[in-house]
Amino acid sequence: MATASPPLATAFRPLAAAGGSGGLVVGAGAGAAPRRGRRELVVRSVASDREVRGPASTEEELSAVLTSIDSSAIASNIQHHADFTPLFSPEHSSPLKAYHATAKSVFDSLIMNWNATYDYYNKVNAKQAYYLSMEFLQGRALTNAIGNLELTGQYAEALKQLGHNLEDVASQEPDPALGNGGLGRLASCFLDSLATLNYPAWGYGLRYRYGLFKQIITKDGQEEVAENWLEMGNPWEIVRNDVSYPVKFYGKVVEGTDGRKHWIGGENIKAVAHDVPIPGYKTKTTNNLRLWSTTVPSQNFDLGAFNAGDHAKANEAHLNAEKICHVLYPGDESSEGKILRLKQQYTLCSASLQDIISRFESRAGDSLNWEDFPSKVAVQMNDTHPTLCIPELMRILMDIKGLSWNEAWSITERTVAYTNHTVLPEALEKWSLDIMQKLLPRHVEIIETIDEELMNNIVSKYGTADISLLKQKLKDMRILDNVDLPASVAKLFIKPKEKRGKLLVESLESIAEADEKTESQEVENILSETTEKKAESDSEEAPDAEKEDPEYELDPFAKYDPQFPRVVQMANLCVVGGHSVNGVAEIHSEIVKQDVFNSFYEMWPTKFQNKTNGVTPRRWIRFCNPELSTIISKWIGSDDWILNTDKLAGLKKFADDEDLQSEWRTAKRNNKMKVVSLIRDKTGYIVSPDAMFDVQVKRIHEYKRQLLNILGIVYRYKKMKEMSAKDRRKSFVPRVCIFGGKAFATYVQAKRIVKFITDVAATVNYDPDIGDLLKVVFVPDYNVSVAETLIPASELSQHISTAGMEASGTSNMKFAMNGCLLIGTLDGANVEIREEVGEENFFLFGAHAPEIAGLRQERAEGKFVPDLRFEEVKEYVRSGVFGTSNYDELMGSLEGNEGYGRADYFLVGKDFPSYIECQEKVDEAYRDQKLWTRMSILNTAGSPKFSSDRTIHEYAKDIWDISPVIMP
Repeated sequence: MATASPPLATAFRPLAAAGGSGGLVVGAGAGAAPRRGRRELVVRSVASDREVRGPASTEEELSAVLTSIDSSAIASNIQHHADFTPLFSPEHSSPLKAYHATAKSVFDSLIMNWNATYDYYNKVNAKQAYYLSMEFLQGRALTNAIGNLELTGQYAEALKQLGHNLEDVASQEPDPALGNGGLGRLASCFLDSLATLNYPAWGYGLRYRYGLFKQIITKDGQEEVAENWLEMGNPWEIVRNDVSYPVKFYGKVVEGTDGRKHWIGGENIKAVAHDVPIPGYKTKTTNNLRLWSTTVPSQNFDLGAFNAGDHAKANEAHLNAEKICHVLYPGDESSEGKILRLKQQYTLCSASLQDIISRFESRAGDSLNWEDFPSKVAVQMNDTHPTLCIPELMRILMDIKGLSWNEAWSITERTVAYTNHTVLPEALEKWSLDIMQKLLPRHVEIIETIDEELMNNIVSKYGTADISLLKQKLKDMRILDNVDLPASVAKLFIKPKEKRGKLLVESLESIAEADEKTESQEVENILSETTEKKAESDSEEAPDAEKEDPEYELDPFAKYDPQFPRVVQMANLCVVGGHSVNGVAEIHSEIVKQDVFNSFYEMWPTKFQNKTNGVTPRRWIRFCNPELSTIISKWIGSDDWILNTDKLAGLKKFADDEDLQSEWRTAKRNNKMKVVSLIRDKTGYIVSPDAMFDVQVKRIHEYKRQLLNILGIVYRYKKMKEMSAKDRRKSFVPRVCIFGGKAFATYVQAKRIVKFITDVAATVNYDPDIGDLLKVVFVPDYNVSVAETLIPASELSQHISTAGMEASGTSNMKFAMNGCLLIGTLDGANVEIREEVGEENFFLFGAHAPEIAGLRQERAEGKFVPDLRFEEVKEYVRSGVFGTSNYDELMGSLEGNEGYGRADYFLVGKDFPSYIECQEKVDEAYRDQKLWTRMSILNTAGSPKFSSDRTIHEYAKDIWDISPVIMP
């Protein structure tokens, strides 16, 4: 087992002289002739504005990188890595080699700050936050790192000296396949803000070898292949082979002579740390993202089996360990898939907590006091995936550190906090108790005790006077569902059968009056006496009658029903085991309190709070949209808005200025030209930059309603086909409708939606009658890098989920920051965005969240009358105009009044009329480019609230109780 993590080694070779075989130098004057031996380092010191000359140690050279503005020194450093970092053969020269050499050059700079940050955190021993997430959707690191280090210009010039272009080199970097959607993107924004704001914090995740999947679009729709992001290595990480922890599965629990529980036997693996430095903007603070890979020691390789020819058996232990980190969200239709997912979650929790505890012990030294743990450590669970942190921390504190239950529970509850990200019932994880009991037997024991103590608390709060109310509260709040109630609670649900004798009633009254601490045997004794007395009475009255059944029974509510699975409700465990529960948008947090966890809110109202999501303005404006950033800084008067987005509001007073509007439109068109190239490269379609760019990019899911969008496009197309060419041009604004996002591999309906979008595109895009008036594009394999190109170019963005079903969303914030207008429902963060940018600058449609339940009930009762335009568009889809594919299942989901996969649960039909009417208003506004540009400027000016810096300040103050630690 590892002890406290030491600083990263600084055994790097930075700033070597240019030259050497296989170098990057291209053309005359690209660099000096190669020299060997001890180098004389020449850089310009920013602090003293003088040349520093003379032999330099490695540490001095690294320091020079951080303080020098000399692009020649950077070019020399890049050249050194091209020559001596052994990733490519000497004769190999390419932009990919240039990328790796450049990345290693930047990494040298990051490591100095990483080490200094780590050492300083150890020295001051301030409270530190740890953010545990199954996803970190980082995006490319190169441009972000040099931007945060304020070295973008110097690296661009250095690469130019070496015959390369920064943009071309940066494009060689694959997106890290460590996430899928908003959950992972939010986590990465948070890491950026934490470092930028100088908060002591680390992230913890898993290092997925193949990611979720790489999406390929074919004539059959979406196909999935493994991601290949690690095939050429990852220059942004250091493998910490000296930092590893054991992780156990299966086995059994025994009680030792010391009175402690011991989890023994089973399957043992090893989690190995991989560190990724996270630099802040304009600060030395460089925090850490620690990712775990999984393996077993070499001695687990069965050499005997291998030599005997049983090669699969020989490598079985290694494969079982390594596959834990192969794929993000492996399919869980099979029991094997479920076990693998649970292994992933436990590995993240166990390895991370062992590492956190090791660091706490190391920093505490001889003054170790476990009561200090919550004042030094804050653990944030990003959704329910890290829920096992709660029983795992309890296990370590009790079984390994020797604390009592009460001591361990007090520490755990004050350390851990939970962020809820969904109101969808299927996304509130429920694990099979049988699987968990087999895989994690000790944790189930701990969860059972937590559950029993919770139920006793519920009984204490609500009493037994209203047994129906008590039953409802237990049903809502239990952690273990469909599991026998413990005897201490089950005694409250013993009821007489239909024949109620006086003796039985008296006996039941004696049970109700019993002390709440009555043990199960005492309850059984009372019931046994009742049975015996009743039997004697029956015998006296009818001596020849057969013995009757006892006249009491346990309410079925208190017993396991074999028709249904026994499950562990992970979200309930999160709420019970943590000191804070937060939603991620104001409307979402209210739904959490009033609906999803209402019973918990009644019991612990102070636990619940809101933390509206945010995104980092560094990556999502400054670096991905440099032209617009320059315009903003010019008109505001400084670039202070990058660290203080409140200053963006200064644009409001210029919203009608013709010069600003002209510059704004020019920047937007230039960004659109980049998207024209991206679409051509990825799909082969040619689109016009003069058309409106209408974008919906997000995970494909029925509640996000990509189906509503594409049906609206089909309706638009149908109406165009019914008009003359002249009327078409008069009635419709030209549009390029862009989709992007992945459908989960086993989510059949989502994949049908992808297929339908691509079929519509194949018809519309080749229709000579329509031309550039309407194009439909599905961009394959949507990721952060694609988003960084699409978002700055977007003019309309669709956030059209069924009201009350989207927790927050973060892409809506990115679009608004970049001056894109939104069309959407009052759902998630849309509500707050509309408030901030102004109602007149947001295109609103659709039913509101409080109406949804009633509308579904109306549908179930057969009272819903669909709009004729909706019926028209469905009939058009079924006519075969978009090819030979069968859309009956897709269209059928929008029909009927009940049944799984039917009855239009997501209210596409209900909102369709409002949606297409709102789209007509979009066309009308876009025709007035001065008005549209004004609205665009006001969207950017109204987006300050949606910086992740604001969100992190709130987490730090209200949940984690941490303060900035400023590096000296």
